[in-house]
Amino acid sequence: MLIQLNELFTRDGKEKNCTCEIEMERFRTRRSSFDIIRKEPVHLQIRNLGGRKLLLEGQANLHLSMPCDRCLKPVDVPFDLEWSEELDLSRSGEERAADLDEQPYVSGFNLDVDRLLSNELLLNLPAKILCREDCKGICNRCGANLNDTSCTCDQTSPDPRMSVIQDIFQKYKEV
Repeated sequence: MLIQLNELFTRDGKEKNCTCEIEMERFRTRRSSFDIIRKEPVHLQIRNLGGRKLLLEGQANLHLSMPCDRCLKPVDVPFDLEWSEELDLSRSGEERAADLDEQPYVSGFNLDVDRLLSNELLLNLPAKILCREDCKGICNRCGANLNDTSCTCDQTSPDPRMSVIQDIFQKYKEV
């Protein structure tokens, strides 16, 4: 959803409150794509600070379906996002990029709510996602989920540097 910002520049201190529905169904990153399971409308408050500067405050609540890092089982991950930032529309795109203050969700006098939300989600992604704290993961040989079943695979993985010594033991092994 696009929000027109030009009506806020008629006078300093003017505010605009918006409640916007989230239009995206999936959150995409460069490496992955996650389904949005539950979503509530985004609440935004935009205030003109003067000098072509805006204060953007907002909050959003949504849940993504993300795979467990150990067993790949889908996990419902809640996100309760709140943000507050100042937008300076008098600066050019090159000036913002030089200061590492890029705002890909603002184009001219339009604010793209879905891109803003994607940016906030990207900043708040958890480092590790687990279905449960004691998740056992999957077997590295047969791929069985070790939380559900136990496999009979040989779990010892010999150190390849010890292969010469193992050959000696095999050669002189007493039967």
